[in-house]
Amino acid sequence: MVSEILEEIKKTIVQRLPPRVQVAKVEFEGPEVVIYTKNPEIITENGDLIRDLAKDIRKRIIIRSDRSVLTEPEKAINKIHDIVPEEANITNISFDEVTCEVIIEARKPGLVIGKYGATSREIVKKIGWAPKILRTPPISSEIIQRIRRTLRKNSKERKKILQELGNRIHQGIKYENDWTRLTSMGGFREVGRSCSLLQTPNSKVLLDCGVNVAGGDEKGSYPFLNVPEFVLDDLDAVIISHAHLDHSGFLPYLYHYGYEGPVYCTTPTRDLMTLLQLDHIDIAHREDDPLPFNVKHVKKSIKHTITLDYGEVTDIAPDIRLTLHNAGHVLGSAMAHMHIGDGQHNMVYTGDFKNERSRLLEPAVTKFPRIETLLMESTYGGHEDVQPSRNSAEKEMVKTIYHTLKKGGKILIPVFAVGRAQELMIVLEEYIRNGLIDEVPIYIDGMIWEANAIHTARPEYLSKDLRDQIFHMGRNPFISDVFHKVNGLDERKDIVEGDPSIILSTSGMLTGGNSVEYFKWLCGDEKNSLVFVGYQSEGSLGRRIQKGWKEIPLKEDGKTNVYHVKMHIKTIEGFSGHSDRRQLMDYVRRLTPKPEKVLICHGDNYKTLDLASSIYRSYKIETRTPMNLESVRIQ
Repeated sequence: MVSEILEEIKKTIVQRLPPRVQVAKVEFEGPEVVIYTKNPEIITENGDLIRDLAKDIRKRIIIRSDRSVLTEPEKAINKIHDIVPEEANITNISFDEVTCEVIIEARKPGLVIGKYGATSREIVKKIGWAPKILRTPPISSEIIQRIRRTLRKNSKERKKILQELGNRIHQGIKYENDWTRLTSMGGFREVGRSCSLLQTPNSKVLLDCGVNVAGGDEKGSYPFLNVPEFVLDDLDAVIISHAHLDHSGFLPYLYHYGYEGPVYCTTPTRDLMTLLQLDHIDIAHREDDPLPFNVKHVKKSIKHTITLDYGEVTDIAPDIRLTLHNAGHVLGSAMAHMHIGDGQHNMVYTGDFKNERSRLLEPAVTKFPRIETLLMESTYGGHEDVQPSRNSAEKEMVKTIYHTLKKGGKILIPVFAVGRAQELMIVLEEYIRNGLIDEVPIYIDGMIWEANAIHTARPEYLSKDLRDQIFHMGRNPFISDVFHKVNGLDERKDIVEGDPSIILSTSGMLTGGNSVEYFKWLCGDEKNSLVFVGYQSEGSLGRRIQKGWKEIPLKEDGKTNVYHVKMHIKTIEGFSGHSDRRQLMDYVRRLTPKPEKVLICHGDNYKTLDLASSIYRSYKIETRTPMNLESVRIQ
C-alpha cells in the first residue's frame, strides 16, 4: 500500500518537474517526501514550482542531491567560503553523508541564506550539498552543541527512524473516521503532569507528557499511563506544547519503556526541554531520589524528535495533520491544531498560553482555519484571578528592589529558568540602564544562563520589539554587563556575605535547585526580600512560604532543620506567562472561528469549573471539565 502511494507521488513529481531534471529516487522520510536529483540547482531555482507541487500532493517536500554529484568536502568548504560573505562569520562547517547536507553554522545565518535564498541556492549549484544553515548563539550553549552532535553522530540511525515513520504515516486509512475521543491522563482539575490521549479509529496521539514536580510521590507526580486506552506500541506520535517539566518532563520515560515513535515540537522546545529534563535527572540524582529514566533516554528522544516551525502543516498519522501556532507562553511554546480525517474534526490544544504581548514574546494566535473542539488551560481561571498590568507589576518590582537595597539587603527572586527569568532580565536591564534601579550586580544562578543561550540562538521566536532591539539597535539585553553568571558554591557564599545584590535562581517554586540554598542563607535577615513572580503549586515550599509560614522544616543529611523566616516576603502578580481570568475569557471571545465545544484542563479544581461555567454563560458554548482518567467523545 505504502509503495503504491509512493509510486503515485513519484509519477506526479516526474510529470511536473522540467524534463531536464534527473530524479534519482523519491523516498518518505517521516512526514516529508524527499526528492534526490542529479541536478538540484534546477529545482531550487524554481521555488514556486516546488510550493505548487507540495500543495498538489499535500506533502512537505525536501530536495537533496544524489551522492554522485557531491563535491569532495575539502573543496566544498573552500567554495562555501568563496560564496558566503565574510561578515556572515561562519564558525563551523560539517557534512552529513547520509542526508547529503552540509551543515553551516554562522553568527549571521541570514547572510548565508542571502536575499530571497540566493546565496544558499548558489551553494547548491556549486557543490551539490544541500545547505542546512544554523545560528551560532552569542552565548555558547552546551545543550545546543550536544543536540547537534547527537543528530550528526546518529544520522544513519535517524534516517532509518524517519523512513520507518514515513511508512507508518503514509500507510493509508483502514477505518472510517466517524469518531474522535480524548482521554485525560494528567493535568485535569490540577496543575502538573499534563497528558492527554487523542484517539481516532486509525490513530493515537499523546498531547504532552509531563510531571508534577511538587507531587510528593509517584502517584501524584506522573501521568496515568496505565489507563486501558493507552498502549505504547500503538502510539503514533507525541506532541509537546512547550518545554516546562509539567508538560515534557515524563517524555524520556516513554523511550525507557520502548516507544520508538516521533515527538513533534518547535526547535526551541526541543532544546529547552532537553535542558530541563537533564537538570531534572541531575537534581533527582543529587537528592538520592532517582527518576524512572536516565540521560540515555533523553538522548533517544532527541533522535526521534521532529521540529516544526509555526504554521508548517505536517502529517503525523494516517488521518491527522498537525500545525503548530505561537502560544506566547515561553520561547517556542505552541498551540497544536489537529486536522482529523478529511475535515471530519478539528481540534486545538492550547497548552499554556498568554493572550497578551509581553516583552519577550508575541501574544497567542487566535485565528485558525477550523475548530470544533478547544482544549484550553485554566491556571488562572478563577473569577478572582485578575492580575495587574505588566506595567504595574514592573513598578511594584522596582519599589520592592529600591526599599530592600536602601536597607542594605539582598533580593532573592526564585524563577523558572525558561520564560520568567528572561522576562525579568529584560525588565531589570532596562531599568538599570535608565537609572531607575541602582546599578548593583544581578547574579544569574542555576540553568538560567544556558536557557539564555538558547534564547539568543532562536531570536526569530522572540517579540518583534526585542528582535528589533537585537538586530537593528545592536543591543542584546541577555548579554548585558549587569548580569553575572554564578559558578559554584564558593561564589554563592561570597554573594550571600557580600554587598547588596539581586539574585535570580532556579527553581521557581523552591522545590529544589540553588534558590533553596539562597533561601536558607538569607531567610533569617529582615533586611532581605524574597520575591515570588510565578505560580506556586500546592505542596511546594514556595506555596508554604507564600501562605505565611514563619518556621520552615527542611530535611538535610538525614535530619530535619528548622529555618525561621524573617526576610520580607512579596508576591508580585503580573509577570506570569499564563493568561489571567480576563485574558482567558477574552481569548474565547476573540477566537476565530468559534469552537462547538470547550474542554478545560490545567487548573485547580474550582478554577476549571468556574471558568467553564463562565464560558458557557457568556458565549453559549458547550463546556466540560473532565477529571483525570475520564474519556470524552469529541466527535
